[in-house]
Amino acid sequence: MSPFTFAANLSDLSEGQLFATRVDDVPVALTMIAGRVHAVGDVCTHDDGPLAEGELDGLCVVCPRHGARFDLLSGKGTFPAAGPIPIYETRIEGDAVLIRL
Repeated sequence: MSPFTFAANLSDLSEGQLFATRVDDVPVALTMIAGRVHAVGDVCTHDDGPLAEGELDGLCVVCPRHGARFDLLSGKGTFPAAGPIPIYETRIEGDAVLIRL
């Protein structure tokens, strides 16, 4: 199992907003909903669009290009998504948001 890696400072995140980062050169979108940090792959499976530029709708991120919706808990996508996005385990240590790729 891979180790946890620094992704961002907790202070970089705002409730209900998406935050783009890279972890070991992997694009990651972070968000905080109801105080819980979620980390997902920041690439739409439909056309490789940056999901962090989209919007949140409940526990889904909506791709800004063609409206594919991805569940933040399962990674499952709706049409026109070609498949799910990765979901990453998170851990908070002080102000550090760590994820496991």
